[in-house]
Order: sequence, then structure tokens, then C-alpha cells
Amino acid sequence: MEAPPPYSATPAITDAEFAQIQALLRGITGIHLSDFKKTLVVARLGNRLRHRHSHTFADYHRILRDPLEAEELQIAIDLLTTNETYFFREPEHFQVLRDHLGSLRPVPAPFRVWSAASSSGEEAYSIAMVLADALGGAPWEVLGSDISSRVLVRARAGLYPLERNEGIPQDYLRRFCLKGQGAHEGKMLMDKILTQHTQFAQVNLNLALPNLGAFDVIFLRNILIYFQPDQKRKVVEAVLEKLKPNGLLLVGHSESLQGLSTRIVQVRPTVYRVA
Repeated sequence: MEAPPPYSATPAITDAEFAQIQALLRGITGIHLSDFKKTLVVARLGNRLRHRHSHTFADYHRILRDPLEAEELQIAIDLLTTNETYFFREPEHFQVLRDHLGSLRPVPAPFRVWSAASSSGEEAYSIAMVLADALGGAPWEVLGSDISSRVLVRARAGLYPLERNEGIPQDYLRRFCLKGQGAHEGKMLMDKILTQHTQFAQVNLNLALPNLGAFDVIFLRNILIYFQPDQKRKVVEAVLEKLKPNGLLLVGHSESLQGLSTRIVQVRPTVYRVA
């Protein structure tokens, strides 16, 4: 009988094992891992298998299903749902936000924006820079949320490598980003005017949403592509419940809400308003 691989090696994942991880992630988060993501699953969970002395992905799946292993389950979710982001991604949307502010008379106070898939916070702080610039001393709030607890720790710190500043307008870089010194050498820190008005919360869009209040603008960008059509409808309808009348809902440039809700009208590609 062939001996199991040593703990130092990451085993291959079988189709059946991948289907188990696939179903588990979708059941908890609504996110669908396409079949070509097998390599990603092995790469991101391999260290956890070794750490937990699991010889196979089936062994590790049994750990994740254990009600006493909630912490390990959260670690696995964090590893599988962390997505790349950067400041002022899809910059046209930030001009849409600025134009929307300019069209409002009066501007609601406080003006509230939700970054509903904020990852490590770059989108939320990009929104905050626009609001701080456009609204001056008028009250405003930004909420950034994500399912991953790990990226939210980074978001709350508001500390990023200096090389991440690409995309931030030079004026904003000077006004809202502080160059780190000492232990923070090579980093940039978000100014207090941003962090004092920006909060982060762990939110699973696949579950009933917590009491977040109502928002004037919601950024729901680059997350719907990971959901199946039935789950997209559920998420969009739940998010729309948090949008104020005449508020805007923005999705990613590779996403569309066509056929997902009868309650919205398209203002322009990827920008919607409640009908």
C-alpha cells in the first residue's frame, strides 16, 4: 500500500475533493469557484493542510466542517476570497461620484457611501478622498465591508506600501497620504481626516445583511462575477434595500445587472438608480 505523502508536501486535489471545497465556499459565501480554480485552491490552502497535518484535501474538508473549527474555517475563507484591489480602480466611477455630489441640492447630511466588497480598503479610502475633497467640512461617512477578516485588519490600519500609491491623483496624494517614518519607512498612512470618517465591518453578502443604515451611493464592484445568477439576484435585492431613493449603485466594468432586478434603471454602463 502506498504511504501517504509527508506533511511537508502539498497533495494534489481530486475532482471530488475540489467539489467539496467548492460546495462549502458557495454555501457559506455564495461565491462560486470555477473548475479552473483548482490550482488556486491548492496554492492557497496548501500551507493550512501542512499546518493541520492533513494528508488530503478530504481530511482538511472534514476539519472545516467541524463546528468546533470555526477559526480554521474563517482562515480558509480568508485565503480563498482575498482579491486584488488598488486605489482608484476603474477611475471613471470616482468621477461619477463627484458628479453625483455636484448634482445634489442640498447634499444629504451625512452623505453615506458603502464599499460593499472593500478588500484591504483601497476602494473605501479612494471614496473617502473624493468626499473629503468635494464636501469640505460637511458631514460624510464611508463604510467598507468584506467577508475576509484578514483583509479588514489591513484596511483598519490604513497603512500601505508606498508603491501602492499609483493611481492616486497627485493632489490627493499630497493632502491625504502621509509618508511613513521609522518603523513605517516605505509605507504610506491614510490621513486622520479619512480614517476618522471611514469604518470597516465584516459582512457576508450571502447572509441577511446587518443593520447598516441607508446609503446615498453603494459600490458593489467586482464581486458579482463570483456569484451564480440566482445568488446575484439575492445579493442585488438585499443591497438595494440599503440604498436611499435616488441613490446610485455602481458595479464593476465586467459586470451587469441586466435581468437581475426590475427595481433599477441604468444611468450609464455599470451605474444604476432605483426606478
